Amino acid sequence: MVNNQIIGDRDRDRDTRPSPLSPDDLAALRDNLREQRLFREDQLRQIAAVPARTDEPVRRRSAAQTEVRVKLAASARMALADVEAALDRIAEGRYGRCQLCRRAIDRDRLMIVPQARYCARCQQVREAGR
Repeated sequence: MVNNQIIGDRDRDRDTRPSPLSPDDLAALRDNLREQRLFREDQLRQIAAVPARTDEPVRRRSAAQTEVRVKLAASARMALADVEAALDRIAEGRYGRCQLCRRAIDRDRLMIVPQARYCARCQQVREAGR
């Protein structure tokens, strides 16, 4: 009975530990992040390419559109910065570690959010503190 308890505890611990990233996982995540970088760079180019309007009625309408473009550009720049930071962490060998608790970030989380800086637990704590 004691042996079964110990084995059961080991299995339970194994289930809660993050899955390690394989070299193939890391390559796929790097490719995904590079695609995201290209998308964000293209998005920022398109936003910047929209010409300003000069006639009065269009200009009033354009003010709201400009505000939307400014917010979209800010969001795209933030997303691009997150992607660049993740690529830097890969290059430096620090990718996949929580920046707060230093534990491994779960593989499944990284597959969904490859630019994640924090494990799920630390991310929840950060969001609860806002």
